[in-house]
Amino acid sequence: MGEFELIRRYFQRPGGTNPAVALGIGDDCALLQPAPGTQLAISSDMLVEGHHFFPDVDPEALGHKALAVNLSDLAACGARPLAFTLALSLPRADAAWLASFARGLFTLADAHGCTLMGGDTTRGPLNICITVFGEVPVVNGRSQALLRSGGQVGDELWVSGTLGDARLALEALQGRRTLPPEQLQAARQRLERPTPRVALGLALRGIATAAMDLSDGLAGDLGHLLQASGCGARLEAAVLGTLPATRAASLEEAGRLALVLGGGDDYELLFSAPAAQQDAVRAAGRAADVPLTCIGRLEAEPGLRVVDAQGRLLEVRHTSYDHFA
Repeated sequence: MGEFELIRRYFQRPGGTNPAVALGIGDDCALLQPAPGTQLAISSDMLVEGHHFFPDVDPEALGHKALAVNLSDLAACGARPLAFTLALSLPRADAAWLASFARGLFTLADAHGCTLMGGDTTRGPLNICITVFGEVPVVNGRSQALLRSGGQVGDELWVSGTLGDARLALEALQGRRTLPPEQLQAARQRLERPTPRVALGLALRGIATAAMDLSDGLAGDLGHLLQASGCGARLEAAVLGTLPATRAASLEEAGRLALVLGGGDDYELLFSAPAAQQDAVRAAGRAADVPLTCIGRLEAEPGLRVVDAQGRLLEVRHTSYDHFA
């Protein structure tokens, strides 16, 4: 099977009705036509075998995750998905693997009305790079995009869903932790099939003051939001300890806190909002059918502080994952 036959068979689909894609696969460039009065939101993510996923991962799950991590970035920006490109390096053209990968990819793409509009394929180590395009409205000359830089002192800090389960699965799969089969299955689902919170991101426009997605661990990722917003933060350890959905018998409170603060691959949304907007925040969560948890608040004093139930400071050393550290 040649390169162009591979593209035609697994990735080129009949023309759809997405008005944003004026020209898709088959030419030297694709053409994207955003709606009047909108801005394009663009994000790229690369997944490399051995670094971001295990060699024996289910290719359908891998197709899902490859797009999900990009859609999560759009969600954090409050952007509606439009289209994406796919650059795929493959060691060989395996028909069964490609069919499964494409199925996972397009099932998620179709659920969000996101059209594959172009890309590239080549022979080499397994490597997947997706660039996704979304749109956000511009009202009276002002973008409605959610950014990391809008947080204000006194704002409450919220997270969606659960945190720490993906890291728990990773440790189990690496042989560093033992989990009962049903718990491993639940945690592995969170690692390999994250749910991009697109509907929540859209619902938070005009409510959240700052937002980002959680990919490298809460403590480090929050640090980026604090730096951009010029704030510090105080987090409640008792609340953080409730965030992992997977309950392991050997996982004590300190262990759960470590998973939440220093884990990764959660792809949930972290956002700030004024305390006066708490009802609106909860309504946004209900509208998106996503549980939300208030974990702390932004403060004037720089830095991140985690306190126990008595308000005593806890020592935390967790930072974001860094590929080059």
